[in-house]
Amino acid sequence: IQGRDFEIRQIVDILMRRRQNNPILTGEAGVGKTAVVEGFALRVAHGDVPPQLQRIAIHTLDLGLLQAGAAVKGEFET
Repeated sequence: IQGRDFEIRQIVDILMRRRQNNPILTGEAGVGKTAVVEGFALRVAHGDVPPQLQRIAIHTLDLGLLQAGAAVKGEFET
C-alpha cells in the first residue's frame, strides 16, 4: 500500500498509547480507509511494527451484515 505511510504510522502511534488507544478511521466512501487498514495489517504480518503489536489479532466488523441479521429494525441503535 503506497502513499499511506503517514496514516499507518498514526494507527501504530495510537495503538501504542496507554490510554485512548482505539484508532477510528472515518471518511467518505472511496477515500482509502480500507487500504490504510490493509496496509497496517501487512506491516503486522511482516513484523514491521513495534514488538508490542507483532502478535495482535486484527478483526473486521461488517455493520451491514450485522444489521441484515438483526431480529428487529433498530436493534443496533439502542
